[in-house]
Amino acid sequence: MSESAQSTAGSDERIKEISPLRRALIRPELGGMVGTVAVFTFFLLFAFDSGMFNSQGVMNWSIVSAQFMIIAVGACLLMIAGEFDLSVGSMIGFAGMMIAIFSVTLTWPVWMAIIVTFVLCVAIGALNGFIVVRTGLPSFIVTLAFLFILRGFTIFLPQTIERKTIIGGIKDVAEGDWLASVFGGKVFQGLFVWLGDNGVIATFERGSRLGEPVVDGIPMLIIWAIGIIIFGHVLLTKTKFGNWIFAAGGDAEAARNSGVPVNKVKILMFMFTAFCATVFATCQVMEFGSAGADRGLLKEFEAIIAVVIGGALLTGGYGSVLGAALGALIFGVVQQGLFFAGVESSLFRVFLGVILLGAVILNTYIRRIITGEH
Repeated sequence: MSESAQSTAGSDERIKEISPLRRALIRPELGGMVGTVAVFTFFLLFAFDSGMFNSQGVMNWSIVSAQFMIIAVGACLLMIAGEFDLSVGSMIGFAGMMIAIFSVTLTWPVWMAIIVTFVLCVAIGALNGFIVVRTGLPSFIVTLAFLFILRGFTIFLPQTIERKTIIGGIKDVAEGDWLASVFGGKVFQGLFVWLGDNGVIATFERGSRLGEPVVDGIPMLIIWAIGIIIFGHVLLTKTKFGNWIFAAGGDAEAARNSGVPVNKVKILMFMFTAFCATVFATCQVMEFGSAGADRGLLKEFEAIIAVVIGGALLTGGYGSVLGAALGALIFGVVQQGLFFAGVESSLFRVFLGVILLGAVILNTYIRRIITGEH
């Protein structure tokens, strides 16, 4: 080998050894990790005795975090693939309303209402993706249009059919339904009874529920969130399809030239985002027993913020499902923690904005230092 060839090989970035520290610093989850530690440290210092970290407090912020996690995973995979979906919030409201109309108004079995709603919403997600890849229009514009279309239908349909924008009675018709319990039930109830009996968690000290544990199980919402996170992480990091997602978002043209079915990948990610939004809506409807036309407002932005806090780039091709989950955890802890800390709840957005800005600056700054970018 000539001297010049040796010199070139020695300076080739692709074959340089990466130290464990450098590998850790360039991970997309870094901002989410730092933000999570900072948030928990803050609330351990200022809200430790408030009940935030007892069994009921932990369950409160875990439920809120799980809601964000479900939609953040879908948004994360779609953003890594190089696209946005601004219709997520409207999809949540629309899906919940369709379940209510099918089950309460049209008296369908709840399991049928849920399945048909999933098929309908995932088909709308596919339509979003199809329009984006066929027309070349920015997904921001296409999904912004569907944000208004879906929200309009969510208001119009119940007003036309029921003369109101909130439809209740879902818990009554869902009683004993096999699929409803998959979204609205609880698991490990026997374990929590045992924990209460042995003094590990608090129990009711008076009233009709005397001696019963204050937290009587883990809601299916949290189980769904964990399942979706695991699925998304494995898909992204352990499969060929995950490599395709990164390739589609990093350089779509180069990916096509390498044989990656970019259009298929993007459409499937739009469908998965719609699926996650429908899971969120179904769990929400089963919990509240009603559907409202205003459900899901601003959720699309909260999902995107959680993903960005988790280290994903707005330009696509870079990100992490675990990072998005940490961003969602920060969301839930901050939203509930401010209440426990006695801080004015309107400051939630301020706190969130500071965390978002800090995480993005930290990610960008460290990535530039490590990679030598300018």
